[in-house]
Amino acid sequence: MLRKVKNVIKLLKSVDFEQLEKISKKVDLPEVLGAVSKMDEGQLKMAMKMLTGGNKKRTPPPINADFYDVSAKLSETDRALQMRVRSFLESEVKPIVNKYWLHDEFPFEIIPKLAELNVCGYTYQGYGCAGGSSLMDGIIASEFGRIDPSIATFLGVQSGLAMGSIYLCGSDAQKQEWLPAMQKLEKIGAFGLTEPLVGSGTAGGLTTTCRREGDHWVLNGQKKWIGNSTFSDMTVIWARDLEDHQVKGFIVRKENPGFSVEKIKGKMALRIVQNGLITLKDCRVPESDRLVHANTFKDTAKVLQMTRAGVAWMAVGCARGAYENALAYTQEREQFGKPIASFQLIQNHLVEMLSNLTAMQTLVFRLSELQDEDKLKDEHASLAKVFCTMRTRDIVSRAREVMGGNGILLEYNVARFLADAEAIYSYEGTKEINSLIVGRSITGFSAFV
Repeated sequence: MLRKVKNVIKLLKSVDFEQLEKISKKVDLPEVLGAVSKMDEGQLKMAMKMLTGGNKKRTPPPINADFYDVSAKLSETDRALQMRVRSFLESEVKPIVNKYWLHDEFPFEIIPKLAELNVCGYTYQGYGCAGGSSLMDGIIASEFGRIDPSIATFLGVQSGLAMGSIYLCGSDAQKQEWLPAMQKLEKIGAFGLTEPLVGSGTAGGLTTTCRREGDHWVLNGQKKWIGNSTFSDMTVIWARDLEDHQVKGFIVRKENPGFSVEKIKGKMALRIVQNGLITLKDCRVPESDRLVHANTFKDTAKVLQMTRAGVAWMAVGCARGAYENALAYTQEREQFGKPIASFQLIQNHLVEMLSNLTAMQTLVFRLSELQDEDKLKDEHASLAKVFCTMRTRDIVSRAREVMGGNGILLEYNVARFLADAEAIYSYEGTKEINSLIVGRSITGFSAFV
């Protein structure tokens, strides 16, 4: 009995009676004590954990968006390049992209710094290019997309579409004139295929025309959504020959007579990319600037097959950037006395995001292996483009959701990914067009009309 009395006295000394009085006004204390007295040890520990939020300050694990460690398959040299590209983007691009995105402007000051990375035209042999693997080229595209899909698109147009058209379809003289300068970003290129009334269905509906007059070709028509075109030194223009009705490619220089560009304004996605509406009015191009190995749309498709794989990688980067920013936010943002990352519903969103991201990463990794093995087919690139851009839309949406209202603010680095994912979803072939390419492959029937 004496021991019990001593324990009661000790307990009374530790009680804050003012706090107890406040609590008694809110709850029935005898009822609470009765309920607590019936709990077993495990239930008491659970209750205390809920009441105190654990009290223990937890250090969250490092953010690892490469959950299956696919980068471990890279050589030490390639891994070092990946880290060098990431460091450049983190230090030189990330701090400025929100400002330029908001103002619909391009950060020209980064071009010389970007040239020093020596990643432009990464897979091409010669002309100052690295002659690297398609796998590493894809990883570079993903790293760019992780920080800003607009800058990734700029590089994709320059390195893939513009340089790729000349590399695959140009003459030796055209390659010598353009590729070394473009690799160093001393000359900027654009790629003109899409038209105001013809998007992904250009194979059968191209309305821009060309006709030969002596040693020149005369081009007429319009091209829309042409990235880099407002400041490019040349644009690869694809036009249908009025004589044989085949698609041909041309190097159109910015000073060519009859060539003009109007900047497209009011975009809600990829705002850093300077898209133009090109008008070709009796634009005269010398025969020496016709891509000699671009004589049918099949030649155009070779370029698109190569770059479509890069767009899938870019979508992976966009999704990864959104996921990493959202995860970091949930680890820091507190509600009810603890980080929202500890809530079940938030964790469910994060796991859904990571699941999709991991599936995308493993898919594009194998896609680039097929490309390096010279086994890549149109349907392989199209399936990756469809799947990755669809899943990216879902990931960026969930990233915004777990951030609540802050998710629509640029400063939290998710709103930009949310908007940019819409453009990636549409360009280089819509979901419908790419689905029909895959559908034709697996069924043996073409559903194109």
